Amino acid sequence: MTASAPTAAADAAEPQMFGHPRGLVFLFTTEMWERFSYYGMRALLVLYMVKYLLQPGAVDGVVGLVTLKQGLEAVFGPLDVQPLASQIYGLYTALVYLTPILGGLLADRVLGQRRTVIIGAALMAAGHFLMATQSMFLLALLLLILGNGAFKPNISTQVGGLYAPGDPRRDRAFSIFYVGINLGAFFSPLVCGTLGEMYGWHYGFTAAGIGMVAGLAIYLSALHTLPPDELQKARRRKTVREPLSADERRAIAGLLVLFVPTILFWATYEQQGNTIALWADESTDRTIDLLVWQGTIPVTWFQAFNPFMIFAFTPFVMALWRRQAQRGREPSTVTKMALGCAGIVVANLIMAAGAWTAGGGKASWLWLFAYFVVLTSGELYLSPVGLSLVTKLAPARLVSMLMGVWLAASFVGNFLAGWLGSFWSGMEKQQFFLMIAAVAGVAALAMAASSRPLARLLKA
Repeated sequence: MTASAPTAAADAAEPQMFGHPRGLVFLFTTEMWERFSYYGMRALLVLYMVKYLLQPGAVDGVVGLVTLKQGLEAVFGPLDVQPLASQIYGLYTALVYLTPILGGLLADRVLGQRRTVIIGAALMAAGHFLMATQSMFLLALLLLILGNGAFKPNISTQVGGLYAPGDPRRDRAFSIFYVGINLGAFFSPLVCGTLGEMYGWHYGFTAAGIGMVAGLAIYLSALHTLPPDELQKARRRKTVREPLSADERRAIAGLLVLFVPTILFWATYEQQGNTIALWADESTDRTIDLLVWQGTIPVTWFQAFNPFMIFAFTPFVMALWRRQAQRGREPSTVTKMALGCAGIVVANLIMAAGAWTAGGGKASWLWLFAYFVVLTSGELYLSPVGLSLVTKLAPARLVSMLMGVWLAASFVGNFLAGWLGSFWSGMEKQQFFLMIAAVAGVAALAMAASSRPLARLLKA
């Protein structure tokens, strides 16, 4: 099988929207609804287990839950309701980041991206609706895990397939696509969470299922705008599978080199849902006195800052990259990623300064606001650009599987984030933030050192 790069839909004179192939709009919207369903269900999951499902009298009605509890207790010891809920939640989110490797391999070798995406979306929709049936709770989680593994890597690789090799719009396209992720992440807790808490858990889970069905319907209607699967193109050419070439092996090695600093990025970035939430609760003066509103900012509202800033900042970042490209000064893909890690360094230095000025008391909420501004800017320079890099470097025959491997960096990063967070209570807060900044600094230096070698690979 030859390793030709994905061809662009634009090469066939496909209609454009906002300067990009029309298929990007449909992939953006499909991903938005999928993330709406994922984050909407996730916002309710732990609360649902702690307040209802794992309570005496309810837990025995769930198929397989007693066996799962016994297995977890054999490893971690006796588990009460809250620790058990946290263990199930952690197991679910970990597997969600692992299964994309299998989903990518399935698409590359057997089904192609389109069929695998459709199967994944259908499995997730079924899983969300099954969450409304108490006894099928574990089966629902299994369907969601498998569905996400089939869906996530293959929807992302199709974005890259819309553009010809060397098309400078590719990085910007993934930034647009990334907005869809965060639009869904921003609105889903407001919709699914409100329905679940005010009217009943099952209403929230059903709303998540409806969102996934909407995404599937949009995707099916857009098939004619999407690039052909690499698997189908190879079958039409009747080519035979050949060993990886030296260039392909170097490209895969380049991605694996960046895998480690990307793990460090996510380990430091994910503190926002862990130690940063504790800082907001315990060490932040959350009072606000504006002409239009006075009161105390709820702790959970700070978690909405990041997704809101993603879609607020993306147009400005893209405009900056366009101006830099016109002058021939747009940073390379890997340089952008190094700058993204540097953003995490600066964000944590801001928090260290806030902790220093507080002197053991409570710091203004404006320190957290500044932290999220810089953190979000760093994320925009790394996360969507990293997805773009995979579609540039990965051999066409392995692009979906390698996208799954890339997404698995979040799996390892989340575990490392938990380990780093365990130092929170035993360290001075200023020292803790400096430690996190140092870890992100190592990632930035590693990526900067990789920039020139990987630039040669991209040119080749």
